[in-house]
Amino acid sequence: MSNTNNDTSDVKKAAEQADKQQIEKNLEESKKVDAPEQLDGTEQTPFIEDDLRTDK
Repeated sequence: MSNTNNDTSDVKKAAEQADKQQIEKNLEESKKVDAPEQLDGTEQTPFIEDDLRTDK
Protein backbone atom coordinates (compact mmCIF):
# COMPACT_ATOMS: atom_id res chain seq x y z
CA MET A 1 0.00 0.00 0.00
CA SER A 2 1.36 3.44 -0.83
CA ASN A 3 1.63 6.27 1.64
CA THR A 4 0.06 9.42 0.15
CA ASN A 5 1.89 11.58 2.70
CA ASN A 6 5.31 10.46 1.48
CA ASP A 7 7.24 13.66 0.67
CA THR A 8 9.66 11.82 -1.63
CA SER A 9 7.00 10.77 -4.13
CA ASP A 10 7.74 11.04 -7.84
CA VAL A 11 4.80 13.41 -8.29
CA LYS A 12 6.10 15.82 -5.67
CA LYS A 13 9.61 15.69 -7.15
CA ALA A 14 8.24 16.42 -10.62
CA ALA A 15 6.14 19.32 -9.33
CA GLU A 16 9.15 20.84 -7.60
CA GLN A 17 11.31 20.52 -10.71
CA ALA A 18 8.71 21.77 -13.18
CA ASP A 19 9.83 24.58 -15.49
CA LYS A 20 7.06 27.18 -15.58
CA GLN A 21 8.24 28.76 -18.84
CA GLN A 22 8.42 25.41 -20.63
CA ILE A 23 4.92 24.50 -19.45
CA GLU A 24 3.54 27.83 -20.71
CA LYS A 25 5.29 27.30 -24.06
CA ASN A 26 3.83 23.79 -24.38
CA LEU A 27 0.32 25.07 -23.67
CA GLU A 28 0.31 27.85 -26.27
CA GLU A 29 -2.87 27.83 -28.35
CA SER A 30 -1.01 28.72 -31.54
CA LYS A 31 1.23 25.66 -31.37
CA LYS A 32 1.15 23.87 -34.73
CA VAL A 33 0.35 20.17 -34.87
CA ASP A 34 0.43 17.76 -37.76
CA ALA A 35 -2.90 16.87 -39.36
CA PRO A 36 -3.91 13.22 -38.95
CA GLU A 37 -2.81 10.98 -41.78
CA GLN A 38 -5.58 9.66 -44.04
CA LEU A 39 -6.00 5.89 -44.02
CA ASP A 40 -6.42 3.87 -47.19
CA GLY A 41 -9.19 1.29 -47.62
CA THR A 42 -7.13 -1.59 -46.23
CA GLU A 43 -6.34 0.32 -43.04
CA GLN A 44 -9.91 1.39 -42.30
CA THR A 45 -11.20 -1.53 -40.27
CA PRO A 46 -14.18 -1.62 -37.92
CA PHE A 47 -13.45 -1.52 -34.23
CA ILE A 48 -15.38 -4.74 -33.68
CA GLU A 49 -15.72 -7.34 -36.41
CA ASP A 50 -19.33 -7.77 -37.55
CA ASP A 51 -19.38 -11.53 -36.97
CA LEU A 52 -18.36 -11.00 -33.31
CA ARG A 53 -21.05 -8.43 -32.50
CA THR A 54 -23.80 -9.52 -30.13
CA ASP A 55 -25.90 -6.34 -30.32
CA LYS A 56 -27.53 -7.08 -33.66
